[in-house]
Amino acid sequence: MSLRRPIFVLALGSLIAAGLGLRDWPLDDGRVTAFARRAFEAYGLGLTLQGPASLALLPWPRLTLDRVRLAAGSAGPVLAEEGRLTIDLDPLSLLGGQAAVSGLRLEGSRLSEDAAGWDEPLARLVEKARSGDTARPRRIVLRDARLGAGDTARDIDLDLAWPLWGTAAEGRASLTWRGVPTRITVTHLRPSEIALGRRTPFTAEIVWPDGSLTADGTVAPAAEGGALPALAGQVRFETRSLPGSLAWIGRAVPLAPLAGAFSIDGRFETAERSVSWPSLRIGLGQNVLEGAGAVAFGPGKAPRLSVQATLAAETLDLTPLVADLSRILDPAPASIALAPVTQGDLDLRLSASEGRVGAVRVQDLAASVLVREAALEVAVNRARIQDGTFKGRVNLTSGADPAATDLRMQGSLDRIDLGALLGEIGAVRWVVGPVQGQFSVESKARDTTGLLAHLGGRATLAMDGGAIAGLDLADVIHRNGVVAPGALARRNGRTAFERAVVTLRFIDGVGEIAESGLLGPGVGATLHGQVSLPDRRLDVRGDLVLRPQADPARGIQFAVTGPWSALTAQTVTPVEVSDPASRIGEAMLPDPLKLPATLGLPGNARAYAP
Repeated sequence: MSLRRPIFVLALGSLIAAGLGLRDWPLDDGRVTAFARRAFEAYGLGLTLQGPASLALLPWPRLTLDRVRLAAGSAGPVLAEEGRLTIDLDPLSLLGGQAAVSGLRLEGSRLSEDAAGWDEPLARLVEKARSGDTARPRRIVLRDARLGAGDTARDIDLDLAWPLWGTAAEGRASLTWRGVPTRITVTHLRPSEIALGRRTPFTAEIVWPDGSLTADGTVAPAAEGGALPALAGQVRFETRSLPGSLAWIGRAVPLAPLAGAFSIDGRFETAERSVSWPSLRIGLGQNVLEGAGAVAFGPGKAPRLSVQATLAAETLDLTPLVADLSRILDPAPASIALAPVTQGDLDLRLSASEGRVGAVRVQDLAASVLVREAALEVAVNRARIQDGTFKGRVNLTSGADPAATDLRMQGSLDRIDLGALLGEIGAVRWVVGPVQGQFSVESKARDTTGLLAHLGGRATLAMDGGAIAGLDLADVIHRNGVVAPGALARRNGRTAFERAVVTLRFIDGVGEIAESGLLGPGVGATLHGQVSLPDRRLDVRGDLVLRPQADPARGIQFAVTGPWSALTAQTVTPVEVSDPASRIGEAMLPDPLKLPATLGLPGNARAYAP
């Protein structure tokens, strides 16, 4: 007998068997439902079949159930519905006369948004793992699922694997969360250790278009009633846009709208409703800061965050902050409501060896930022600028009207080299010498335009032993207010003075020159007029006279007027001072800076006036 006929018969039989095995055989719904229900009841889940059921033997024995519904228990809330459930059967158990579930796959299902409904199934799973029961699905797959109506999460693909021969489980997921495609990976996790309340290693990664989060460490179950599992290890979070990533996550962090690119890297630990970083490294734009910090979560489902940190940097660039503050001077009004930047508490201590605020270099900076609900305080406790010192404090608060903001600002500067400062910011060094001063202003408004229009307070600047560079005022007086031809271009003139003081009183954004004076060995001067912040305009008049008593009492009056961007100066008329006792410069200007800005200025502080 030829071998061709048996081989042909065997091949044909194999094809027939394969065809029969690959085919989905319809099954009686009642028996299939009873079998599947028993498998799910062990985990506290109730299953209802609303569509047909079928069985296939190849390539793996499996039951397919259409339009299933999973609920928490027999009468609990619905957890998943409208999906197709495939139950993979263990072939070894089938050979032994039993049907054990080795894998589950749910496709096209709508999941419940109530996470609490899964508490009982998860508790049953923990009990089985704690008892050493190995009769569990080795793999759970979720395909094309959505959360509720799909507004929050859709296109959910999940693959959980916990092989029977291994102690570690891993999970991979991809989904569209709030419109952003996201990938999540968790590996090296040992569920049996978690079930026994022990620590287990883990590695996790979350990636989305604007950033990523990676963590590597250990995890243990949360304490009873705890909000977070007990985590410890190394974590790195980075994003190109912190406000965008926080909106995607659904969390609010204080001052987040002012940030851009952000990263944090360091060792972390979690405790009861808090996360601490004993050591961390923060990247904020081009800045790198190191220190320690902690985050505490308030009560409730959407807890308010409370952040504490102490950070230091070798160099710190605050130029972006200056750009935000410069919006106050823009003609177009901008909202100054505090709600967007006070969605959380912040207590930040900040220091830097060197810094830059726009074009200004700062050394030995020590500052603090305090954020509370409807309140923000920024304090510069110390900053060295051009061999001098600056200190200041800004308080912003909101009252009954959340759109309106109260501003209180005060500060002082001591012996700052004004000439060097002007040169550093690219301005003409028209005056040189050490300047000191103090200011205290306040306002209340709903936008930046109103903030300037309602500004009130007082500011004083004084300079001892300075000079006006590029202009000889005594020569201008001798020429009856005319500058020598080419003098301004050559800048070879100079007017030294012993003391100069100007005091401004602001009411509704208009600063009235209340006291002013300049005292030099050859000239004396006073100013009076206004500077308008809302109109960005300067209107001042001044008197300028020669000081030596041996000279005739000659002088001139001048005016500087116009918008800040196009000021014009002119000589009004030559004047003659007849009373020597009232001649400008015959008395020294008093010192108006004896008290700190927090206490105000002394009532008898006046510049000399004729």
